[in-house]
Amino acid sequence: MNYKSYIFWLFFRVLLIVLTILCLFYFIYFNYTFYAIISGLFVLSVFINTLFFIKRRFEVIEDFFETVKYSDFSRWFPEDKGAKDIRFLYAGFNKINKTFKDINSQSQARYVYLQKILEMVDIGIISYNLESGDVLWSNDSFREILNMPSFKNIMFLEKRMPKLFTSIFETYRKDAEAISITIQNERKNVLISDTIFKVKEESFKLIVLQDIDNTLNQNESESWKKLLSVMTHEIMNSIAPISSLADTLQKNVQIAIESPEEKTLELEDINLGIKSIKNRSDGLMKFAKTYRSLTKITNINVERVAVSELFLNIELLMAPSIRAKKIDIHFEVLLPHLELDIDRHLIDQALINLILNAVDACKIKKEGAQIKVLASQNANNQIVLKVFDNGSGIRQDILEKIFIPFFTNKATGSGIGLSLCKQIMLLHKGKILVKSVEGKGTVFSLIF
Repeated sequence: MNYKSYIFWLFFRVLLIVLTILCLFYFIYFNYTFYAIISGLFVLSVFINTLFFIKRRFEVIEDFFETVKYSDFSRWFPEDKGAKDIRFLYAGFNKINKTFKDINSQSQARYVYLQKILEMVDIGIISYNLESGDVLWSNDSFREILNMPSFKNIMFLEKRMPKLFTSIFETYRKDAEAISITIQNERKNVLISDTIFKVKEESFKLIVLQDIDNTLNQNESESWKKLLSVMTHEIMNSIAPISSLADTLQKNVQIAIESPEEKTLELEDINLGIKSIKNRSDGLMKFAKTYRSLTKITNINVERVAVSELFLNIELLMAPSIRAKKIDIHFEVLLPHLELDIDRHLIDQALINLILNAVDACKIKKEGAQIKVLASQNANNQIVLKVFDNGSGIRQDILEKIFIPFFTNKATGSGIGLSLCKQIMLLHKGKILVKSVEGKGTVFSLIF
């Protein structure tokens, strides 16, 4: 034990003080004045020596506390000087200093690493003191979005762009919100969110700003590409045979006009050809009407509806015809008092579309076909309506395309059912998810 010598010498000094005090009392009692004076002086010297002996250790510890107080972890204590116990203290202090130094270095490295990451992202971030307005930190993306130079206090922005200052810094938002801002006569769509936090009794506000114009334009462009690809495919499928048939009929008529004796015009063939052209034209008209119906839904009439009532109406409407096809269908509400603020007719339409898709998927099963419509509440307190089936499932290569308008893998499908479902859920600020395993079944989830 490194403190044995310290304990020994401290005990020795205390014992020496006790013995010399006893001797002092003895000499005083028997009137040995000279020896009493000598003993008193000895007691005093031993006491002072013991005091300095203890005080030296406290000075060493106090010295270390000063180092900690001022975070001076660069200091190094001599481990080769002084008493053994003091050298041991110095060694311990040096280890602690080294540990703190390593922690500071790691923290500094993490800070620089995090700062570099935040500088590289294209999302604007700023943090500032709520009372003074002093900027704690901001990245280049924030200044680029606002087209502003570096500034140390947010009041710099208030003086130059008061409206922008109010929109960004003085408005508090519970959730992320898309807003339009004007910078040098140019409108920008940005997504903004903020939060307040405290550090050492001081309140700070963190604002995150994202320019969503580019993202929206890119997503819109991709959506148009997919939509135009499907529409072009559908239109070409109709126009190509119409053009080919019309060309054939025109050639036959032309030959009959030029050489009526050699070529007899068959009215039956002409009639069949015109009838085919009419049928394909009707198909194109139907396609146009379908597209119009897809774009017509823009507003919703919200009312509070009990989920059990919603399910009951759909069950009465659809269950008899589905069971007649030897497909078992079951509706279940796990929580009895679930209610939704929805447009009843649109959600009816969405659920009916999903159930009809489930019926189509179950046609391949000769027996044991099942559809289950379930209402529950997830961990985020969101109400979820699910439509399960154990039918054919959906191939993974087309799973991400099923919500594209007019995309279908059915011979008689229009390709707008799931697109309508998605649009209806977007209007309700919800979402539709799908999970499917080919050959085992599919589940569609409407999340509110």
